[in-house]
Amino acid sequence: MSEATPVVLEVALNGATPKERNAAVPKEPAEIAEDALACLEAGATIIHTHSDQPTLGGEAGAARYHEAYQPILEARPDAILYPTIAFDPENRPEAKYGHQRFLAEAGVIRQGILDPGSVNLGGAAADGLPGDGTFVYVNAASDIRLAAKICRDYRLGPSVAIFEPGYFRVILAAHAAGTLPPGTLVKFYFSGGGYFGGGAPTYSAPPIPEALEMYLAMLGETELPWAVAVLGGGILETPIARMALERGGHLRVGFEDHMDAKSNVDEVERAAALCAEVGRRFATTAETGAILGLPRAS
Repeated sequence: MSEATPVVLEVALNGATPKERNAAVPKEPAEIAEDALACLEAGATIIHTHSDQPTLGGEAGAARYHEAYQPILEARPDAILYPTIAFDPENRPEAKYGHQRFLAEAGVIRQGILDPGSVNLGGAAADGLPGDGTFVYVNAASDIRLAAKICRDYRLGPSVAIFEPGYFRVILAAHAAGTLPPGTLVKFYFSGGGYFGGGAPTYSAPPIPEALEMYLAMLGETELPWAVAVLGGGILETPIARMALERGGHLRVGFEDHMDAKSNVDEVERAAALCAEVGRRFATTAETGAILGLPRAS
């Protein structure tokens, strides 16, 4: 990836950030659509959202996403949108990922979800052990295979969350075997403080250059587009944002990761300023599709 390659900017609009924590976070479909359009106007090209009904999957879950996505696409038909998993209490793969089928058939998403591993997301309690707020994010082998199959079958570019090095090994192995669905974007997730359950994070790696260097060493000469994000803080306040840009990578910002951000648009504008300092500009939506090799056209 050339350092001159335009920067793909993803905005994760909401995630689990509650209104009680930040009143500016968009939750209702109309709020999501309005905020997404403002971020796209500011230069973002990928919009990631969670539903305000996180356990709702299947056709009903897709309908809730569709309500938010349709107004975006009416104004910006080229927008690249994608949802998150449905948090099924029984961890049934189809219940978690199946809503993407309906969204793809409706033509409203160009990316899909592929999180290739499981992790304990939490913070340390006073005794240093994982606190009560720890959340076990489960993606079993059956989940991973189904997620990849949906991306292949419905021509969705996988948006891949890398929480731990083992996640990345799965992606590199699939890439080497020729089974990784086209259009993959790898995102290295680092951990800030106070995100899951408070306390020092007990997952992932801190946003330090040495941690990013490890992932880039694993990447080697493999030409997979990659981005950086920090869960529990602002990526733009860390040294790895500039480092990623200098090394040809891309960025993810937004309320999902940075709960106390001023606004999603402000994060986009600050990212644009950093890109300019490094001598790179934001990619257009068409350029983003080409950089990632997205199978679906706008």
